[in-house]
Amino acid sequence: MSTQSLQKILIANRGEIACRVMRTAKQMGLTTVAVYSDADKNSQHVKLADEAYHIGAAPSKDSYLVADKIMQVALAAGADCIHPGYGFLSENSEFAKACEANNIAFIGPPASSIEAMGSKTRAKEIMAAANVPLVPGYYGDKQDPAFLQAEAEKIGYPVLIKAAFGGGGKGMRVVEQAKDFISALQGAQREAIAGFGNDLVLLERYVNKPRHVEVQIFADNHGNCVYLGDRDCSLQRRHQKVIEEAPAPGLSDELRKEMGEAAVRCALAINYRGAGTVEFLLCGDEFFFMEMNTRLQVEHPVTEMVTGVDLVNWQINVAAGKALPLAQDDIQLQGHSFEARIYAEDPSNDFIPCSGTINGLYIPAQSEYVRIDTGILQGDEISPFYDPMIAKLIVHDDTREHALARLRTALEQFHLAGFSCNVSFLHNLADHATFKQGAPDTHFIEEQGDTLLTVDNKQRLMSTVIAAFSYLSGLNNIANSSPWDRLSGFKLNIKAAINIPFSDHIITATPQQNGFIITIDGVDYTTSGSIENSGCSMFINGDKHTCHVVNTDNVITVMYKALQSTFDVIDKHYVSEHESDALPLAAPLNGTVVKHLIDIGSAVTKGDAVVIIEAMKMEYTLTAPHDGVLQSYCFAEGALVSHGALLAIVTDESSADE
Repeated sequence: MSTQSLQKILIANRGEIACRVMRTAKQMGLTTVAVYSDADKNSQHVKLADEAYHIGAAPSKDSYLVADKIMQVALAAGADCIHPGYGFLSENSEFAKACEANNIAFIGPPASSIEAMGSKTRAKEIMAAANVPLVPGYYGDKQDPAFLQAEAEKIGYPVLIKAAFGGGGKGMRVVEQAKDFISALQGAQREAIAGFGNDLVLLERYVNKPRHVEVQIFADNHGNCVYLGDRDCSLQRRHQKVIEEAPAPGLSDELRKEMGEAAVRCALAINYRGAGTVEFLLCGDEFFFMEMNTRLQVEHPVTEMVTGVDLVNWQINVAAGKALPLAQDDIQLQGHSFEARIYAEDPSNDFIPCSGTINGLYIPAQSEYVRIDTGILQGDEISPFYDPMIAKLIVHDDTREHALARLRTALEQFHLAGFSCNVSFLHNLADHATFKQGAPDTHFIEEQGDTLLTVDNKQRLMSTVIAAFSYLSGLNNIANSSPWDRLSGFKLNIKAAINIPFSDHIITATPQQNGFIITIDGVDYTTSGSIENSGCSMFINGDKHTCHVVNTDNVITVMYKALQSTFDVIDKHYVSEHESDALPLAAPLNGTVVKHLIDIGSAVTKGDAVVIIEAMKMEYTLTAPHDGVLQSYCFAEGALVSHGALLAIVTDESSADE
């Protein structure tokens, strides 16, 4: 491959990764081109780009997954290279071929490499030929449900059903018993079609308590291939990585070298080019090939932090035909790095994805120790059409212990308002004694259950006091000219007590010369301080506290340390706005109706699955709230629904008979 000078890059992606690629591309002097859907017309990646082009409606199948539209934009804009980011078209071999056919450099591997690893079944065959150990399973093309169930019986339960062209936990189900196999298979196939356009699945024995360790490799077109250390990605929830770190803790030098060299063999076996990741299941000192991701990974920043390498810079240069700048012996790991994925989701409600407006965003200062990769700013909208990850918080220090301490501190400084996020959950993970000692297995989060959702009672109480102080400060600022309007105004023969109308708390307050005495459950808290531009600095019983407070639409959000707390202020609209929150058959978030599970007129039992909706690339099954008869569905399959919309009606026959 001859060396060329790339000048104009189109990023066929959105959000955080599009912004991250653009930053390096601009540093290299390239002109940047963005593409965007209806939902992203005001997004940060569009604003950051030198040029931006509309490619379709909000659903990714109508925009970011339409290769022809993106290719038309690239040709019209005169782009000479395309970076696919991750997800969407990043592992689409036909898209890579289209780039080659149009003389546009695809910043990724050749189409043949994508095809070899894109099908997990073929990938297993290639790895077997390369003497890389594999987990027992079925990797063939025969997809008859009865046949697959028979293969599952041969493998032995529990069995893992996995989308052959998938990733990121989408199209994946763990089946514990034979009776659940067919429904799990159907669910996996639906998610696979929705996320990857192909419902081919494979089966594997579900390995008990493994670690997930992956190796970053990089190859050029001059016969060079290196590995840039490893990463541990064992902290997962529903097969989705949550916190990653580099290097993987607890590996001997010999094992680390063995895994790195095996990953290089994998790359050489498929004539790879560019950045790739080989993922292994690690069981003690044994490792098994899991899959190879033929693209840049979400967690690539931790590798960059410990190697000092800009992987996107390498990608662009290799795509231009240049040789790798470092040999294997030149690559040295320095210190330790963690990445925490910050999601728009509600951990207290089964981690259901959230969408809405970012009413407040306050992040820790970035430095050589702290890096934040994101594609959002305050005031932006988080769409229900895409993955709920909104930012990546990356830290680095000289030891694992120091880096983990930095992660905890940075999480305490990452404040967001407008919808729920998982910062407190991440902080509990980073502060867990087991995780401090080293990487646990991939079942750790599942086994911990609700313990990782525990909220420190003192932090919750302080947040309540802060919210009350914010409410009182707001009232005190409404009118400051007349003594009759001030909260601290003179009142004849009575104590100037104020009731604070929070929906879940009974709180009173008494104005003082420099603040308020706030009473909660009979306990007084003496407060003073100020709130300016959402930054709160106040004293509670003589102790200083700093945080952020945002007031919007009768909701006060307090972001105190790593805890986000919301307080509803009761007014005449409160009941009507919230009365449907607990309806079991109401849409828990904006999404699409995927499937009606029961015929209209059928008898149902409380807890029976009635309807499935899909949102943010995941399926959610809604169940009957009581025994009765399914009277009707409120939306057809394929219909878009809003948060809170009633999806089906189940009549309660017992009440009707009375």
